Amino acid sequence: MKEIKDFLPVRERTEDCERFATIIRKHAQNYIKENGLQALILGISGGIDSALCAALLKPVCEECNIPLIGRSITIESNLPDEIERSIKAGDSFCHDFQYLNLTETYLENRKNLIHLDDSILSKLRQGNMKARMRMMILYDLAQLNRGIVIATDNFTEYLTGFWTLHGDVGDYAPILHLWKTEVFALATYLLSECNEKQRESLQMCIDAVPVDGLGISACDCEQLGVKDYFEADKLFVRYFSGEKRLEEHQLIKRYLHSHYKRNNPVVIPRSEII
Repeated sequence: MKEIKDFLPVRERTEDCERFATIIRKHAQNYIKENGLQALILGISGGIDSALCAALLKPVCEECNIPLIGRSITIESNLPDEIERSIKAGDSFCHDFQYLNLTETYLENRKNLIHLDDSILSKLRQGNMKARMRMMILYDLAQLNRGIVIATDNFTEYLTGFWTLHGDVGDYAPILHLWKTEVFALATYLLSECNEKQRESLQMCIDAVPVDGLGISACDCEQLGVKDYFEADKLFVRYFSGEKRLEEHQLIKRYLHSHYKRNNPVVIPRSEII
């Protein structure tokens, strides 16, 4: 991995956002052409990350003459405003979009989870099942349409392990090395190129309180121990700049305890076997 200092947030200038959008789109276009992809598949959650990915990739897909296929897949714990935002974003940016409710299927599958109670551990286990059920649908669409699944995680989430292994991780991650603060800045920048319908849906996602949609907590920041993502990014900057006393902060503890997720799977070197 590159030095963390290479990823410290830049100032939220227009020229920075313009450069981000240009590079991401060019890279995605080249990747599509080099690999002969016939579609991009995107889960639309109603949050800023998936909405930003949709806004970035729609013109890329049109340039490559392939569809951006979006699905809003809700399961039990998704709130009405999340669902509304996801449908608006999907309708605005995707060439092929559907809303699916897998609550009934999830409740049937949940019967196979043993020893469930009201603990955080049980909530995490159920949340992981929801995320993995969604990914099953997206990967089936990718197989059907000869495409790939887009990962929507940002760098702040990546560092904190705020994602589900084999649930949120896709094949191509256009914004993984953008901090959450940069995600907000880039999404705001892209409003200027949107039509009225797109602008309304993207703005709704920018303004929304970030949630994981899994019913684990009322908002992301509650789980991360910060008031907002701006505080989270600043804490990471301070920590990686040498403030080791921050190791006791809940956010940094999540970083230190989630290395296994960023190094998955663990592979035994062949030199140790033979």
